[in-house]
Amino acid sequence: MTATESETNTRQERKRRTRQALLETALSLLDERGFADLSLREVTRGAGIVPTAFYRHFASMEELGVELVEQSMRTLRDMLRSARTGETSSGDIIRDSVHTLHVHVRRHEDHFRFLLRERYGGAGPIQRAIADELRLFASELAVDLARFDQLRAWSSEDLHMMAGLIVTAMLATVEDLLDVRPRGAGTDRRILRTAEKRLRLILLGVANWRSDPEHTS
Repeated sequence: MTATESETNTRQERKRRTRQALLETALSLLDERGFADLSLREVTRGAGIVPTAFYRHFASMEELGVELVEQSMRTLRDMLRSARTGETSSGDIIRDSVHTLHVHVRRHEDHFRFLLRERYGGAGPIQRAIADELRLFASELAVDLARFDQLRAWSSEDLHMMAGLIVTAMLATVEDLLDVRPRGAGTDRRILRTAEKRLRLILLGVANWRSDPEHTS
């Protein structure tokens, strides 16, 4: 590697670290307020850069917010995809998916609190980004559901409807985990039992549902 290439790599790594510092600072400041109340100046101060340097990393605060949304959802989608399509530890996809969700929420509560708060009360671009991510999440789930033998005859419309019900149920579980008081292993277990029950109730309708052949893709 030449000296010029080394300098370029160093600059790129420094820029990556600064960009991530801006994201992490913004997330830490959002613990008790909405994104609209966050100022560029306090984010840059927390990340240790001057305000004008912000625009080397993001075109606007809204762009930073959209990146936070994408970052918050990316890892969760990957983890749940592994639980749905890989070899599960217990052989129970529902239980393992709920366990995966629980672990991820508890590790990244700040991300999920941001997503839930901004889903309905956030700025337009951030709300749209959350809606887009949830639609992508449901679409990926619908593709996975189509691989199950008992669902092969279902229409795309019905698969997406079922996937939407599952995503809604999972969001309810996230909200329960963030709002529960007092915190503790016992209360978490009760929430997870309810989460499993929700999903199993949704799946109870699978055996008796018949898709309209005219809408089967």
